[in-house]
Amino acid sequence: MTRNSTSKDLNLKWLELFQICAQKGTLQAAAQESGLTISTVSYHLRSLEDHLGVALFNHSRRPMVLTPKGTAFLRNIDQALHSIRKAKAEASAGTLSDASFLRIGTIEDFDSDITPELAVFLSARMPACDFMYHTDSSHSVIKMLRDRQLDLGVTTVPSESMRDLQDRPLLRDPFVIVLPQVDDRSLTEIVEGRTKLPFLRFSSNLMIAQQIESQLRRIGVTPAKRFECSSHQTLMAMVAAGAGWTITTPLHFSRAKRFHSKLRMHRFPGKTFSRTLAIVITPDCTSSLVDLVDGKLRSLILEHAIAPLHQSNPWLEDSFTLVT
Repeated sequence: MTRNSTSKDLNLKWLELFQICAQKGTLQAAAQESGLTISTVSYHLRSLEDHLGVALFNHSRRPMVLTPKGTAFLRNIDQALHSIRKAKAEASAGTLSDASFLRIGTIEDFDSDITPELAVFLSARMPACDFMYHTDSSHSVIKMLRDRQLDLGVTTVPSESMRDLQDRPLLRDPFVIVLPQVDDRSLTEIVEGRTKLPFLRFSSNLMIAQQIESQLRRIGVTPAKRFECSSHQTLMAMVAAGAGWTITTPLHFSRAKRFHSKLRMHRFPGKTFSRTLAIVITPDCTSSLVDLVDGKLRSLILEHAIAPLHQSNPWLEDSFTLVT
């Protein structure tokens, strides 16, 4: 489909709405995110296509599907829009003390001590700012960042691309084996399922569970499961009671202090693997804010997790570390 281009200048709003529609797949979802009516979003998209003289979407398909020219156009404007948003944020940011609203999402791993101390710190440094803190899974936090429902998040870095989000690696958190304190059987025999001690798993919808299952498939191990749970504290309670063993990370383990006397943590046998936690931000987040959060988080993680576990488990010193 070819149309006559008009002499009207290219509109930034057209580009932003085109990008949202391409990501969301429907006019309704784009209207909801942008705060505009469906008819207004449709008008802007048609204006962009008229200006370019090409069809960017196959309008006969539902959900909306990009044409080959639309795909190429999206690829070329993604980085340009990211640069524009970052420039606008930096230009209008002022000082941190002037910030008025900040939405932060974190995974449950930081709930017991790190997130509360971060909240107190940011409140003191940004006295005019209203804060919203949200705790959820990594998948959910990343989705909220993509949908611009959060400004900054702390999550596990996923294997797939995060599109226009940026990440600043924070912590390398290796996977480890946790056994009941009383168990003295061979670690390799337990992992390979050659004992009657069952494997207690994270719920399969969690990113940490998917990373663990991928590694077990790679090494050809399929331990029988008896229990599956989304709560790490519940998993630790079950292991401490002698009900089974699990795979987790030192950061998770550090939060289960009440059970430590009944647990033993071991390096994963054979080829080790780890997850990376990062600060993930939208293009609108200023570098000064990210620097502030990054610096405080590093000091809190070092104080509450890394230093104590390095002291009690020296073998973690080369793997459970901040990413520099």
